[in-house]
Amino acid sequence: MTADGKGLVGHAGSVLLRKLADRIGLARGLAGVLPTSTAAGLPDRAAMLVQLAVTIALGARSLLEAEQLQLHHQGLFGPAVSDSTTHRVLAGLHGQTLTRIAKVRRRVPRHVWKLLRLRPGGFPWLTVAGRTLTGWIVVDLDATVITSASRKEGAAGTFKGTFGFHPLGGWCANTGESLAMELRPGNAGANTSRTTCGCWPPAWSRSPTPRSPSC
Repeated sequence: MTADGKGLVGHAGSVLLRKLADRIGLARGLAGVLPTSTAAGLPDRAAMLVQLAVTIALGARSLLEAEQLQLHHQGLFGPAVSDSTTHRVLAGLHGQTLTRIAKVRRRVPRHVWKLLRLRPGGFPWLTVAGRTLTGWIVVDLDATVITSASRKEGAAGTFKGTFGFHPLGGWCANTGESLAMELRPGNAGANTSRTTCGCWPPAWSRSPTPRSPSC
């Protein structure tokens, strides 16, 4: 292994994330619902969204940071999309387009879970107190404090005495995947049914199960 050669690209794991999006049909599904254009110089919207998701997974906290990471990876994934172009594309996603994107996001996990059931070890059912909970899908709900150095939109004092945000997330305990995230101000509660119910329905709707959620 070397770190001083030519043509080297960091964050090698980004290749796996991009290939995963292609293999499970996410890129293809987005391409089928997003507007297309034949104008020269305009990026493929589906590829742009997938690559944006990859940069966020790598730690990008803004569209500018996402652009800088894409510049670093352009030898692998092609030319970077500028932050201004990304902003215009995101701002143009509304109405029926967002609804179609949501359908793709629900369909792709169902396909992945089907593949998990077909693998030799089967679907990862949880084991509690020595008992395997076959058929049970467990959703973990938890809130976390994210500090802010300035008065950004939604920032407020937190119960820990800091200043920032208090988002609530829902994760599938079986697979470890993030199902939903509710953005909330720093002074939002964490252990009440009223606050928890806001994240529960969207998290459950992302899990491939025929049962209806209850809260």
